[in-house]
Amino acid sequence: MCSSSTDDHWIAYVTDRFRANPTRHYAEETLSRLTDLWAFDQLCTQPIGVTQPPWEREGVDNYLPSSTPQDTGENTTEPLDPSVVSPLLMWAIRMVDDLADDILAAWVEWRRMQQLAITNPSSPAGLAALDDYLLPRLAAGTGLPTTEWRGKTVLAATFIAATVGCSVNQVSGFRQRHELSTLQPGSCPLLVAVTGQINGRPWREHLDFNEVSTLMRQLATAAMIVCLYLTGMRPQEVQGLRSGCCPDPEDGSRHLIRSHHYKNVTNDDGQHVSAGEEREVPWVAITPVVRAIRVLERMVPEGELLFGSAHHDFARGRQRGGALKNSSMNLRIEDFIAWINRETESHGLQNQGVPQDPHGAIGLGRFRRTLAWHIARRPGGLVALAIQYGHMRTVLDARTSSGYGSRSRRGIHRVLDVETALAAADTAARLRDRLAAGEKISGPAARRALTAAVQAPRFEGRTITQKFAKQAADYLARDGLVLFDNPDASLICVFKRDNALCEPGPDATAPNQFDCRPGCGNAVRLDSHATELLEETDRIDKLAALSPQPLAKRLRIAAEQYRATADTHHATAQPAEDLS
Repeated sequence: MCSSSTDDHWIAYVTDRFRANPTRHYAEETLSRLTDLWAFDQLCTQPIGVTQPPWEREGVDNYLPSSTPQDTGENTTEPLDPSVVSPLLMWAIRMVDDLADDILAAWVEWRRMQQLAITNPSSPAGLAALDDYLLPRLAAGTGLPTTEWRGKTVLAATFIAATVGCSVNQVSGFRQRHELSTLQPGSCPLLVAVTGQINGRPWREHLDFNEVSTLMRQLATAAMIVCLYLTGMRPQEVQGLRSGCCPDPEDGSRHLIRSHHYKNVTNDDGQHVSAGEEREVPWVAITPVVRAIRVLERMVPEGELLFGSAHHDFARGRQRGGALKNSSMNLRIEDFIAWINRETESHGLQNQGVPQDPHGAIGLGRFRRTLAWHIARRPGGLVALAIQYGHMRTVLDARTSSGYGSRSRRGIHRVLDVETALAAADTAARLRDRLAAGEKISGPAARRALTAAVQAPRFEGRTITQKFAKQAADYLARDGLVLFDNPDASLICVFKRDNALCEPGPDATAPNQFDCRPGCGNAVRLDSHATELLEETDRIDKLAALSPQPLAKRLRIAAEQYRATADTHHATAQPAEDLS
């Protein structure tokens, strides 16, 4: 690809190369090698003028083939363990919401000081200022500002030079002139206000010059996790987002994420349009995602990739084309988790640490499956932003909205179907076991629940393949014969659209469990549910006894409602044999 070549030549080559439909992994490796060819030409003393591949500017995904059944599909990927994803998401949102302003302000100051240190000349005045700054500290035995360099503790030349107005060379000469063979580590505090808090207390006494690039990396990773997890996007779709992709709506409606695609985009003359075109259907963005995008937009120039490699090498500032690669993003996530666990130790918050996932490393592809898992199994429950999970079933499912799933190769509704079907089958299995153990059942949908439990497929120990998504969708389409556990309401929903009081959409295959209402014709309860209600009643009664009168009154009313519901169950419940 010499200087006379164009993007069309690159596109024609890879199109022909991938005509045999290779795996995405093989195709990605091929594009990487072609990029190496261009990069090597830039380093040659006599370059032949290899042009930059278009995927380095536009993102690689649009030049890769669709996933095939032989690839590792997202439906076969293990979701993240709840004990892992809950603190990970909490810390990611904490970084974006509570700590981002401090970190970004420190980044501005860090870059200002870097520039000062480069431009400061060597002068007698600078040398005198250096001595005035360091000699009293040296005499008093207090720590000098230091940094780590090649395994050694050395004077923080850039920080000191920018602080006192001398040159970097003058700082380097200070250690030699004063024969400082060993140095004790010392801090490099920035004159940046610390406003962020963790658990109601400032998260730092001061921000240190040496940690700024690391903090920027962790902040960017936190924003990436929020975008990956709370949009339902695939990793390559997040990598392709650009600054300005999520403008504030003028009419107060939902925020929408708009992006471009580049593959097979041509003008009227059939020529490839390198600028691409906007995708027809955007993604819906909930508030944490909008905030994460706003943070990323403060890191990159207008119109640039939010995860462009050139703007995310905070320590070295190397100019690289394209977005961060999957391997790099995976490493950053692991590094972020290690950073979180160090922070929890220093703040005495060990219970907020991120444990090791039982299924191994936290790869990018696992977030999307995990989102579907939580929507299906934890509606309104145990993880951060649980209420958003409930609403996001409507936002993400193409069958109930104009959301994300309608425009993807394999929309997230397929991933959601898989997790919902697995959860429903688990609920049916538990219902069978409890009835077999002698528990009684009550509720207007009790007979349907027994039928659904008998007819439900068994998935225990089954390997989930790509074909399972179709089977899951067929299973969920059996209106009135699918069971949904709702632990927050202490009941099982035998979902039938026409009976539902939670106002599901016309084509919904699952209830809005975050909006479960008393008196619904789809509800059933077992003896164990009634026991849960009575235990909750006792807990509320104890809380009411310690509460001010107005609050105590409301708590006792709630307790009476729970007690009445449990009493109704015991008065009307029947053994399964009596309903057969």
